[in-house]
Amino acid sequence: MTSAADAAAPCRHVGSPPSAVVERAAKLIKELGTQRDLLALYGISPSEFSSAFPAAIESVRGSMSASNSNRRQFLRSVLDHVVERGLATSLSTPAYGEDTVYRLNVPGIGAVAIIQKGCPDGAHSSTRWSAPVWAEETYLWWLCSSMNTHPGEHISKGVNRLRQKFLSDESNTLSGVIFNNELCGTQQRPCPKRDRSALIDGQLVPAPCIFVMPARDKNGSSWNWNDERTPKFPARLLQAFDIAPSEAALFTGFIGFQQKDNGALRTTITTRFGAGRSSTYRS
Repeated sequence: MTSAADAAAPCRHVGSPPSAVVERAAKLIKELGTQRDLLALYGISPSEFSSAFPAAIESVRGSMSASNSNRRQFLRSVLDHVVERGLATSLSTPAYGEDTVYRLNVPGIGAVAIIQKGCPDGAHSSTRWSAPVWAEETYLWWLCSSMNTHPGEHISKGVNRLRQKFLSDESNTLSGVIFNNELCGTQQRPCPKRDRSALIDGQLVPAPCIFVMPARDKNGSSWNWNDERTPKFPARLLQAFDIAPSEAALFTGFIGFQQKDNGALRTTITTRFGAGRSSTYRS
């Protein structure tokens, strides 16, 4: 069976360690508390190491993770580029301390909401959001720098969480989700769309991965399973990366849900990254 890492996104990380190596590294870290001589070199006892271990792990995670301000700067730069290209008339950014929701005013569409989130496999990034009442179209923009798993796996986990919210929360719907951050197109995360990149703040940023979400139909049992929905903003966003409206469908993926007669739920994720280049993951 095709894996999510291979089919849910067009890219993979380069040099990501195998899971067995990650497990051995985790085991080593946990066993450091028994190495009295090593701990003594750092002036710490085994009991002190044990009590400080959780806080130390959180400190390391925090220092290695991209800060929210860095994510805001990247997304702000991309959306500013959309405005500078004349594809939107204005951009309203969230104030410090507010939910990270951007308002992009787009001719022919109206107000488009972009909700900034981190890696999609976290609950905060996939289920804790609300579509603004003022938005004609609403998108989650996943800015994920984690290399623990490949992008396709991150996206698949996020979509599974979105499915739960889609089926249970009738008050909130999305037009789509977008996966893109400063790692995309670099040596660590090579992108097959690199020839469709924009120079933004001195960095070549490839066209983002866009997935159209289903529209809600409470009487249905199949939602966007065959790519029935076509919101307007994806084509406009892709124009900022020199992808013509006539080509937009070749670079716009989709997400669909289906409920079988026996109640079982299925998900389909299709990514498209150029003429004749696409892949589908179903679960």
